[in-house]
Amino acid sequence: MDINILGIESSCDDTSAAVISNGILLSNVTATQSVHEKYGGVVPEMASRAHQQNIIPVVHEAIRQAGIQMSDITAIAFTRGPGLMGSLLVGTSFAKGLALSLNVPLIDVNHLQGHILAHFIQEKDHEFSPPKFPFLCLLVSGGNSQIVLVKSYYEMEIIGQTIDDAAGEAIDKCAKVMGLGYPGGPIIDKLARMGNPKAIQFSQPNIDGYNYSFSGLKTSFLYTLRNLLDENPNFIEENKADIAASIEYSVVAILMKKLKKAAKDYNIKDIAIAGGVSANNGLRNAMFDAQKRYNWNVFIPKFSFTTDNAAMIAISGYYKYLQNDFCDISLPPFSKVQI
Repeated sequence: MDINILGIESSCDDTSAAVISNGILLSNVTATQSVHEKYGGVVPEMASRAHQQNIIPVVHEAIRQAGIQMSDITAIAFTRGPGLMGSLLVGTSFAKGLALSLNVPLIDVNHLQGHILAHFIQEKDHEFSPPKFPFLCLLVSGGNSQIVLVKSYYEMEIIGQTIDDAAGEAIDKCAKVMGLGYPGGPIIDKLARMGNPKAIQFSQPNIDGYNYSFSGLKTSFLYTLRNLLDENPNFIEENKADIAASIEYSVVAILMKKLKKAAKDYNIKDIAIAGGVSANNGLRNAMFDAQKRYNWNVFIPKFSFTTDNAAMIAISGYYKYLQNDFCDISLPPFSKVQI
């Protein structure tokens, strides 16, 4: 009998549904929300309302593309947290209602673990070569910057994390100061490819262990830019590419320094990255460089699996299903949590 897992993701501003059958991805549908662009960031109330509009058509399309019937669903996996509470409530409530109507088990998924297990999404007619346990995963996004020791599908340990801002948050805020629009990360990434990464030097923090800090980098960015603007009011407009390349270089250098230390100390060669910032070209190039220099086995997710998506929720649900790890329908979503 086929194990068909329907995954539902609604932690922020993307409404997504996916179907995984016996570990193979059959569909992955996502509706994005452009309404937040003019506000320079996600507006929680608007995000939850958009989820209400999108979730039924998105789930319907995921089922259609998978080529199955609603009655073929074996279990429903959903993002329980962390994320925006209003957005999570939409996905959680829908998953619970659908599970009740179909009389199938409900599986709660930690959003952060989902990002890490995106490396285990298997597609039809695609080569499948996931990392071997134990491996290290650098999880970087707008809200998280962590080095995770992944011991199994179910056992993960945070060995380092940011003590203040996340890497993606720092990049987005720098982009906002430059007037680049929202979301800032992809814009910085695009501009950086045309700039000199060593044109401007920003201070990099010295934090003990494997932890990160990006608040000092933001402060250095603001003060440096302020001084340069005093000398030339058009500095940002005339040097956008160099500024973008320099901030990206600094963020990547901070991330890689601790990742290299962890890989050496733990004597682990299988190194993965995950989360929205794993789509960054500078970080990907740094990983490939480390692969050659330190003989790492590097694992980088497809671009479609770097951002929030239901495929990562469905594959997480699949492995939990194999362990009969179900959740009670009374469990509420949560906005903040660690792995």
